[in-house]
Amino acid sequence: MALYVFSDAHLGCGTEAEETIKVERIAELFELVKRDGDRLVILGDLFDFWFEYEHAIPKEHTDVLVMLRELVTRGIPIDYVSGNHDFWMGNYFEQQIGVRVHKDTLDFTYAGKRLFLTHGDGLARADRGYRILKMILRNRVNIWLYRKLPPDWAIPLAKYVSSSSRNYTARRDHTFEPDYETYAAARLADGYDVVLIGHLHIPRFNQMGAGVYINTGDFMHHFSYVRMDGSGAELRFFK
Repeated sequence: MALYVFSDAHLGCGTEAEETIKVERIAELFELVKRDGDRLVILGDLFDFWFEYEHAIPKEHTDVLVMLRELVTRGIPIDYVSGNHDFWMGNYFEQQIGVRVHKDTLDFTYAGKRLFLTHGDGLARADRGYRILKMILRNRVNIWLYRKLPPDWAIPLAKYVSSSSRNYTARRDHTFEPDYETYAAARLADGYDVVLIGHLHIPRFNQMGAGVYINTGDFMHHFSYVRMDGSGAELRFFK
C-alpha cells in the first residue's frame, strides 16, 4: 500500500479547457489511490479560492468534492493541509466529506519514516511583506468581518485578490527556493526522515544526507505528485 501527496491544483484559476484537464488528472490520481493507496494528503491550494460561510460554500468544483467523498467512503483517510489560497476553511470538509483539515503543518510516521508536511507559504524569512499579509488574512476578527459581506460580493472579490496574489508570488518563488531548502534541512535535523512542502510550484527531490526534501510541485502545469511506500518516496509526473 502507498501514501499519495499532491498540492497546488488551484482549481478555478484557468480557462475552461485548463480546468477540464486538471479535473481529469485529479480523477486519474484518485484512481491510483483507489488501486493501492491507504492514505492521501492534499498539501494545500487545491482551490484557487475557498471560503466558507456558516450556510454556504462556493458552488464550483462539485465534481472534485464528490471524488473526495468517494475515497473517504472506501475507507481511505484524507488529510488536507490548508495553503495560502484555501486557509479560510471551516468545518465543511470534516463534517460533510470526512476529510481531516490541518491549518499549518502535519507530521506522522509512515512505513517506518517520520514525515513533516506543510504547504510552505511564508517560509522565506526575506519575504517580510507576505509574512505580514499572512497574519492579517488569518486574523479571526478579519475573517469574521469578511463573512459579513454577501457571498455574491465577497466571493468574486476574493477570487480577484487570489489571482493577483498568485501572479505576484509566482514571479518571486524561484528567488526564495534556497530558503525552502534551508527550512527542510532544519526539519530533517529535528529528526524527520522526509520533509514535503508545496507552494513553490517547483517539483524537487533533494537527498539531504540520510533524509529527503520533496517539493510536490503543482497540479496545474507539472502535474506532479508523491508516492511513498515501504521502499521509499518517489516524485512522479503525469505525462
